Amino acid sequence: MILTQDNDSTALALNDFLPYRLVVLADLVSKVASRIYADRFDLTRPEWRIIASLSELGPVSATEICAHSTQDKMTVSRAVASLEERGLLRRHDDTHDRRNKILELTPHGQALYRKIVPLILAREAFLLESFTPDERTELARLLEALTVRARELEQLG
Repeated sequence: MILTQDNDSTALALNDFLPYRLVVLADLVSKVASRIYADRFDLTRPEWRIIASLSELGPVSATEICAHSTQDKMTVSRAVASLEERGLLRRHDDTHDRRNKILELTPHGQALYRKIVPLILAREAFLLESFTPDERTELARLLEALTVRARELEQLG
């Protein structure tokens, strides 16, 4: 973040402002990744996040998907309905609380996930290949440190 003083007022250079730079980078990386699952597999970003989350977490509720994939309830609800209609996931009653539904990938959804992952990981590898192993480790550490600080700031309100 670079701030400049100009006659007793503080100006912000947006292109140097960390939150803005992170959003621009995240959007660009997401757009590049989405070309794989959107163009080749006709999935939206929310649908892909749900598939990836279910593959990682196993059968869980939509509430857990919202938290894990950082998506709002309405977005998840629409994407779940679409994925269910396409036979990529199924819902069933939660044995502990019949008011809740548990989501899980169908075999078709699991197969689709297995097709997409190598392509997504290749994109990630391309992005990271200009870094040394030590720089990749440092990047992961810095991203985690920023995440922790952002969560602390969120708690402060």
